Amino acid sequence: MECRRGARGEGHTPGAGPEANPPAPCEEEASVTMNSDDRPDVEALVSRRIDEHLAVVGALRDSRAAIAEIARTIAGALRTGGKVLAFGNGGSAADAQHFVGELVGRYYLERRALPAVALTANTASITAIANDYGFDRVFERQVEALGRPGDVAVGISTSGRSPNVLAALRKARELGLSSVALTGEDAGALEAETDACLSVPSSDTPRIQEAHITAIHIICEWVEKEMAGS
Repeated sequence: MECRRGARGEGHTPGAGPEANPPAPCEEEASVTMNSDDRPDVEALVSRRIDEHLAVVGALRDSRAAIAEIARTIAGALRTGGKVLAFGNGGSAADAQHFVGELVGRYYLERRALPAVALTANTASITAIANDYGFDRVFERQVEALGRPGDVAVGISTSGRSPNVLAALRKARELGLSSVALTGEDAGALEAETDACLSVPSSDTPRIQEAHITAIHIICEWVEKEMAGS
């Protein structure tokens, strides 16, 4: 928020030093000062958000079949020589890169690196495609370039309505890739474009993202064990 102060002529005594008429604190600064020791409110917020987190993440037990199907789909693609293409926007872009990092690096086990690419990471490709074709095609175009039958596309969208995620999943199906998705309680058109979809029962974006990363960690653990065993 921008804090606007008056111009020099407003409330300024001519000839006085800079401290003669100190500027009144802006409303935001005054609020911070007034609430700086308001610890009970902060602690209540912490408790409330942790309770919300536990409720949403705990509800993943009811989605264990969807999580398991996503894990099996990804492991199946990797086992037969395919790769993972992951993508999303904002926090979901970060989740896509986190997911890929666990596969290419390691999660718990020492094993061979697993082929996975985050379509959110190449800024030259993303900006070139956005400039020439529009932002809705930034992932679709990369799926067309990199995807092959036997690969799996992983689309992440908390709303279930991200046009560029939907376009990429449609392209994946068109090209013969498997496709999976992670979304919120309103899967929208996303679920129809996938072989497996985790729909987190929440409409609160931060809580959905927290559930997504929990599911991603579980998926990585199972996929890693499967691939290490093979």
